[in-house]
Parts: sequence; C-alpha cells; structure tokens
Amino acid sequence: MANRLTQIATRTGDDGSTGLGDGSRVPKHHLRVMAMGDVDELNSTLGVLLAEPLPEDVRTLLVVVQHELFNLGGELSIPGFTLLKDEAVARLDEALAHYNAALPRLAEFILPAGTRSAALAHVSRSVTRRAERAVVLLAAHEAVNEAPRLYLNRLSDLLFVLARVLNRANLDGLGGDDVYWKSERLARQG
Repeated sequence: MANRLTQIATRTGDDGSTGLGDGSRVPKHHLRVMAMGDVDELNSTLGVLLAEPLPEDVRTLLVVVQHELFNLGGELSIPGFTLLKDEAVARLDEALAHYNAALPRLAEFILPAGTRSAALAHVSRSVTRRAERAVVLLAAHEAVNEAPRLYLNRLSDLLFVLARVLNRANLDGLGGDDVYWKSERLARQG
C-alpha cells in the first residue's frame, strides 16, 4: 500500500490525474476513481447519519460499517488487492435478519421519509445503490473482487431496514410508522 498522505495539497492532481494505492496514476474520470468516490460519499452520508440521535446498537453497527467502507475504498484503490473480507458481508446478513425480524411486513411501498434519522438512512441507501452500480460497472471492465459488490448490495438493504427501525425508534418524540406511498391506482380501488 502506498504511503499515507502527509500533506493534503500535493498539486499532483492538477493535470486531471490521481494516484492509486499501488502508485499508478489514472485520470480522475477513471471508473475505479468514480467507484472510490461513490464509496467515499457513502461513508460521508453515514457520518451525517451518525451525528443524529440513534439507538446505541444502530450507532455501533454504523461505525463498524464506516470502517468496512474505508476498507472497501482501500481495496478499490489498489487493483488486485483484498481488504474487505467475507465476514463483513456475513455481518450485514446477520444485522439484516436481526433488525428485519422486529418489523411488520410491508404491504405497500414506502417513501424515503419519516423522522430525520430515517430520511438520512434513506439518503445513505440511495448513495449505496449508486456506489454499487459504480462497482458493477468497474467490474465489467476490470477485475474486482466479489465482496465489494455483495457488501454494497446488502448494505443498501440494511439501510432500508434501518430507516424503518429509526422511524419507530421515537428518539426525538416523532417516531411512528413508515410513510406509505399513496398511489393513484390504489386510491381508485379503495
């Protein structure tokens, strides 16, 4: 792995290129850089979510996810390297099963809304899907390990479930239920 940055303004990217973890340079519009950027943005959205009041178990889980996303970004920055382990995907599967078990079954679509923390979880979910698409696109052109794709797919599902959990948490006195979509078709049938 390349040396850690000791200064931020290096000016080496002024020509429109950036350095990867293996020391190679690629254009800033390279698919690998785009995927890394989407994962970085996702991690930042989780940082905003973590600034909210959250149940302690959710907070602990999201902090672990942030560290794993940093590993995922590191893996993407070094072609052919593995940092994200299969255990990280399994951890998300376990969390999904745990949190989903306490939720009522969905009969309708829900809107990405509700409490502030739930809405922020939905923003993170949608950014996760974009990061997943970027990793899938990169993998169509270059070798990428399977774990990053699986991890992002599970994480988007988990963030959807956590948004539902956060709507019910009532930490800010506003908890309740999901915000259901009112489709015109369903309204006509009712």
